[in-house]
Amino acid sequence: MQLDGILLVDKGPDQTSYAVVARVKSTLRAMGVCKAGHAGTLDPFATGLLVLLLGQGTKLSPFLMGGKKLYRGTLRLGIETDTLDPDGAVTNRRVVNEFSREEIEAAAERQVGCRQQVPPIYSAVRCNGTRSYRLARKGLQPELRARQIEVEDFDILSVQLPFVDFEVSCSAGTYVRRLAADLGDELGAGAHLTSLRRLRSGGLDVRNALPCVEIATLRDEASIRSRLISLNASIPEIPGIEIDRHLADKVRKGYQPVRGDLGLEQGFSAVFPDGFAKLVQRDALVAILEIKGNQGVGYERLSIARVFS
Repeated sequence: MQLDGILLVDKGPDQTSYAVVARVKSTLRAMGVCKAGHAGTLDPFATGLLVLLLGQGTKLSPFLMGGKKLYRGTLRLGIETDTLDPDGAVTNRRVVNEFSREEIEAAAERQVGCRQQVPPIYSAVRCNGTRSYRLARKGLQPELRARQIEVEDFDILSVQLPFVDFEVSCSAGTYVRRLAADLGDELGAGAHLTSLRRLRSGGLDVRNALPCVEIATLRDEASIRSRLISLNASIPEIPGIEIDRHLADKVRKGYQPVRGDLGLEQGFSAVFPDGFAKLVQRDALVAILEIKGNQGVGYERLSIARVFS
């Protein structure tokens, strides 16, 4: 069975992403769908959007992994844990003052913007070739490099001390656990994340996801197709260029299109600020085009990043 597209799953609490993905893969393989992957995991305590890639959907992994994320969560002031979440051991307790909502909102606002963030030691980041969490479990203190992240919004939804509900929009690679701990430090009270839910990844929304308890309903091709998001619809944030069937066939056979093929004027890279465009023929995704602006050579360069048959 050839199925190409994206399947969204809503992960429940106290489940590993690996277990959820493995369960779906097992169901799909039983129906002859052999190629499947996923784009981004969630911690066991977290819930929300998991993105599964079927067939040629696996080619979209770098584009889906890099999309902005939207999370909703709760942090608890006054208690710090070694993992920065509820699964860790308590490392410190502090007195929680009667912070006003305005004080907490101001502390959250100071987390907004581009900044350097050091990943938690209990994370899958590699340190000298080994996963950091493996070293941490041995009592070691891996030294992890800070990485550039961007927090677009950090909105406080409600305050019932010592608990604070929030919503955060951030770049891929941002550790919300670290944001929660940093906000606690800003207030001088310490904090850890008690719950987290991923609502959105790029243009994909958890409201369109299949609840974990309904994975068993994927019994045949029709049931899968009814939940499948097409390759084209999976990346709505990438602008599309409509091409005709003749050019689509050429591109699929290895042809590298030029500006004239696509009806693009000089300076067209400004229309594609993220540097990518979709080549689409009657809503079918043909290819993803990488667009590089003027590099001092007097013209813009096009190259095919991915082709879809």
